[in-house]
Amino acid sequence: MKPTHPLPVHHSWPLYERARYFELGQLHGPDTLDAVADMADLVANDRPAGGQPGWWECDLTDNNRLSWSNEVYDIFGLPRGAAVTRAETVALYEEGSRAAMEKLRAYAIRHRRGFTLDVEIKPVTAEPRWMRLIAAPLCIDDQIVKLQGLKFLMPTRG
Repeated sequence: MKPTHPLPVHHSWPLYERARYFELGQLHGPDTLDAVADMADLVANDRPAGGQPGWWECDLTDNNRLSWSNEVYDIFGLPRGAAVTRAETVALYEEGSRAAMEKLRAYAIRHRRGFTLDVEIKPVTAEPRWMRLIAAPLCIDDQIVKLQGLKFLMPTRG
């Protein structure tokens, strides 16, 4: 039976609301766009009900190079520390979730907005499941250089 998410989330938000949607703002203040020195501190202080969150980054200046915490590898059912490309990861999203994620990602980059989205993924070593994706652009000198955020498993029914 295919898992269903009780109330999926899908929305975009302005960076000045970062503190409300994405706790990066709590580390440096809600008006900053500076890099977070240690995402591990954020992850250690944020425990969503759906499981252990993991941090991630996608470097837009380096061919979409991904950096993940161990928890993100676990969510996708991949060996910790494995070299993964964005294309390989995106292929693990269910089609509708992939389309929604790509649309919000492009919008976030184009309009300097963060987003929160519940997506269905097909982990390599597990049944399909729902994951919450929280993303915010990182800007340096008025240019978006990375997307970074949190991913965590959502409780499902089904």
